[in-house]
Formats: sequence, C-alpha cells, structure tokens
Amino acid sequence: MKFVIVFVALIALTYAAPPSQEAQVLRQDSQVGPSEFSHILEINDGTAIQAQGHLENEGKENASIAVSGSYKYVADDGITYQVDYIADKNGYQPSGAHLPIA
Repeated sequence: MKFVIVFVALIALTYAAPPSQEAQVLRQDSQVGPSEFSHILEINDGTAIQAQGHLENEGKENASIAVSGSYKYVADDGITYQVDYIADKNGYQPSGAHLPIA
C-alpha cells in the first residue's frame, strides 16, 4: 500500500510543471505481469521515474511486493535531485546525495 501512495505521489509530481511551460513525455514504457512490473517515464524538463517490482513468497500467507527504483527532477534552484529507493517488507528505504543518512 505504501508503494501505491509513493508511486501516485511521484506521478503527480511529474505532472505538476509550471503552467508557463508544456511538459512533454519523451519516453514512457510499462510492462505489467501477474507477479512483476516495470515502469519508465521521462519528461523533457529533466524529470525521470523508473521502478520495477515483483511479488515475493507468491501464494503464501506472507506474500509481499518488493519494489526498487529511482526518480529525479530539476528543482526551482536549478539543481537536479535524485532519489534511489527500495520498498519491501522492511519499509520504504530512500537514498540520495541530498538526504540525511539514517
């Protein structure tokens, strides 16, 4: 469930470009299967999202989804920020040069 919230928030961030400029999708590809998926999205403003996930312990009581990916964007200060992450049974684990080390 946490993954869905994070994924929707990232997609919303992608489309939140200032109204004065028209964002254009440069690349978008999604592959979805019964127990795995991958998604790539690149926008002309420097925003990029990629994620892949798979079902762990499929068919068992402790089944869960494991997702890894990254997203990057150019902030108002002109700096490109990138976050790499893993989201699995251990929770959401982001890393990035601008993030504090946990």
